[in-house]
Amino acid sequence: MPLRPFPPSSRRGLAAVLLVFTAGLAAAAPPAPVAAALRAGGVPPANAAFFVQRVDAERPLVAHNAGRPMNPASTMKLVTTYAALELLGPAHTWQTEVLADGPAGDGRLAGNLYLRGSGDPGLDLERFSQLLRRLKNRGVDAIDGDLVLDRSAFHLPPHDPGAFDGQPLRAYNAGADALLIDHKSLRVGLLPDDAARRVRVFAENPADGVRIDNRLALDDGPCAGWRERLRIAVDGGTLALAGGYSARCGEKTLHLAPWPADRQVEQLFRALWRELGGHFAGRVRAGDTPAGAHLLFAHESPPLAEIVRNVNKWSNNVAARQVFLSLAATRPATPEAARAAVDRWLAGKGVAGSVLDNGSGLSQDERLTAEGLGRLLLAAWKSPVMPELIASLPIAGADGTLKKRLQDGPAAGRAHLKTGYLDGVRAVAGYVLDAGGRRWVVVGFINDARMKNGAAPLDALVQWVAER
Repeated sequence: MPLRPFPPSSRRGLAAVLLVFTAGLAAAAPPAPVAAALRAGGVPPANAAFFVQRVDAERPLVAHNAGRPMNPASTMKLVTTYAALELLGPAHTWQTEVLADGPAGDGRLAGNLYLRGSGDPGLDLERFSQLLRRLKNRGVDAIDGDLVLDRSAFHLPPHDPGAFDGQPLRAYNAGADALLIDHKSLRVGLLPDDAARRVRVFAENPADGVRIDNRLALDDGPCAGWRERLRIAVDGGTLALAGGYSARCGEKTLHLAPWPADRQVEQLFRALWRELGGHFAGRVRAGDTPAGAHLLFAHESPPLAEIVRNVNKWSNNVAARQVFLSLAATRPATPEAARAAVDRWLAGKGVAGSVLDNGSGLSQDERLTAEGLGRLLLAAWKSPVMPELIASLPIAGADGTLKKRLQDGPAAGRAHLKTGYLDGVRAVAGYVLDAGGRRWVVVGFINDARMKNGAAPLDALVQWVAER
């Protein structure tokens, strides 16, 4: 997908500030190794922006196109998570309330059961199982009414999962949800069976009523591009997989979001509740909690510091969207209110030239300047939440999205960096420790739909700083 040019008029009225450049920064040339990597990767210097400054220095060492607004891809998550740590606090948690509108006795709940969400990004399979076990431990064995899913904490426009890149089944395209359960995902395991010359396909998370139509053919081709070789279709409760899968791939997990949220929750709830020995006679449906419903208990999420680690280490787009909406100053939370809250926070940091969309970076509209993000990271270094933010970043050559990157050279184990990747966009931002033990803020953006290799100049920048 080609990178769309920046829209001529922003829906949030930021078009004017997008033309503001910081005096004296735009003309600076990138370091020689970076310039060489740009040439080799077919990237004109005009399509790249770099910012490098020591955390205890007053001026940047490198500032190439640093005032130019560019698409930051997933490095936008640094804005969302840093803002959340400061505005909500690292110990912030979300509550998912479990309520009933009827009496419970002799193991039966006579009325409806309500799950009222608050936007918890961490209500995964394990924690949802714990929630249901707590309900069972309170003496509820059978639910005679419906399970009602209350999402009133968020007020969101309709979400088209295929709008971003035409891949509506990809789990990263799932929309935000005030009652997000297990990230709306279905995890499908693929396991080659060489003896039988077939591919075993199975659901890794419980899903009642799901049928998998396995038409995959096992072959001995290369594993590269294995996802693109799969043909996936959904028909009701049936997930059909066709195409080829290489025996060289070994076991892989396919993360999908194939069903609407209500159906996904129903499949998971029915399977888990049955495993616990429970009985359920009603339907699973969306709705609001009536005023007369009484609280049975509330499930508390992990603290924000733990959520932020999941967002940044693994670039979790769905969780980032949840955190972003939680920054809204009003309830029900709206995207507009979340953007306004982050815009105010950015203004307080003296950062202009940003355009916010969903806070995850999975957007063709979001924009940041390399200098703006660099200034944020410099401010974060002096912030009380600095330890939580840095600990959330992937370590070069060691873990997260950087586990297999920058493994060789001076940056390995010495750089905490968030990466970004979209069609036509490559980005990196974070902190690098140099050979002399000094810490640097490093930001690099490349926006070029025709680039041959956009990662190499960014890696060259990081290595250049690390070996100083």
